[in-house]
Amino acid sequence: MFCFILSGAFSYAYGAARTGNEKGKGITIEVKEKANHGGLDKSNSIRPFLNDHLLIVVFSENLGQVSIEVATATGTPVEYLSTQTPNGVNLYVPHTGDYIITFTLPNGDEYYGEFTVTD
Repeated sequence: MFCFILSGAFSYAYGAARTGNEKGKGITIEVKEKANHGGLDKSNSIRPFLNDHLLIVVFSENLGQVSIEVATATGTPVEYLSTQTPNGVNLYVPHTGDYIITFTLPNGDEYYGEFTVTD
């Protein structure tokens, strides 16, 4: 029993250390609002990563003209832009804190993710 618990503790420690040392933390994207009920979920096509203060967004398929808004957790807008996909976007977030990124697709579907910028 002791060996079983010990191996589980080592596995957890290895995973936690590896996650803490990796650059480019992924941001989970969730559906905020579906304008087209019954339409396909495109959240897997939007892949944002955070590397220190640099927010990198990669689109794995052509979603059309996508609007991107970055705001603080309290709702203060930080950045707003529109890009043609599947091009990627790099955004610099100058201040530490909690942020929300919102993606609006041409059909009105909205997806969002939450992230924290630390020094």
